[in-house]
Amino acid sequence: NSRSIERFLYIGGSEHAVLHLLYARFWHKVLFDLGHVSTSEPMRKLFHQGLITSFSYQRPDKTLCPNDTADEVSEGNIVERGTGVKLTPVIAKMSKTLKNVINPDDVIAEYGADTMRLYEMYMGPLDASKPWNPRDITGCYRFLQRAWRLVVNEATGQTNLVEQPDEAVERALHRLIAKVGPDIDRLAFNTAIAAMMEFVKNAGAGEGKATLTRSQAERFTLVLAPFVPHMAEELWQKLGHAGSLAYEPWPMHDPAMLVDSHIEIPIQIMGKVRGHITV
Repeated sequence: NSRSIERFLYIGGSEHAVLHLLYARFWHKVLFDLGHVSTSEPMRKLFHQGLITSFSYQRPDKTLCPNDTADEVSEGNIVERGTGVKLTPVIAKMSKTLKNVINPDDVIAEYGADTMRLYEMYMGPLDASKPWNPRDITGCYRFLQRAWRLVVNEATGQTNLVEQPDEAVERALHRLIAKVGPDIDRLAFNTAIAAMMEFVKNAGAGEGKATLTRSQAERFTLVLAPFVPHMAEELWQKLGHAGSLAYEPWPMHDPAMLVDSHIEIPIQIMGKVRGHITV
């Protein structure tokens, strides 16, 4: 489709951008000269994502040691195999030479592609460099498990829904939709995911007990879909839809639902909280 490449966002590391952009620009110019596209430039926006770094080990002379030659001889005491030189754990760029590259296939085999995808977006701001921490992956995995149980009863495999909506859950869902949509537009994926985690935590406070209506479950699934498409598609089918959710519109939110009608005020006497009132 000639129109599909005319509003093009390029996301790439600075070390690759020059050749990638030159190559894409060259071919776009050719297509423009042939009359297949209506714009002379292919890229409307350029965004450099930060590096994903990894743990490595440093010698006293500040040179780095390959991970596969670092041995922990006792707790916190790491030495280089063959030389006995004491090593210090550091954060460094992933490198085949340093043997500290994380193979995504290994992560996907253990946790699934959705968890891998979610963790990469949750690590931090997209333009910031951040270290790969295997312990944090399990947190994303547990979140997806809780999100699944919010919609599906694990014992029966059927949807776990209520007929009448809870007002607090409905308000929280409207806030979530209002938060995640703009966050996606500005590529702030980590804060969008944090908002989804907060919603699941509050909506599923009594796990195993149904809390969402079908409409709420559908809207939540659509919000989840850009981040974990495989799981969202399966939830969409569980909710009774034959087609893909990829063609569904983004759910709408009501601005009136973003305003609290009740607030809780703490009551202090002599500097100590003695109670709370709702007004």
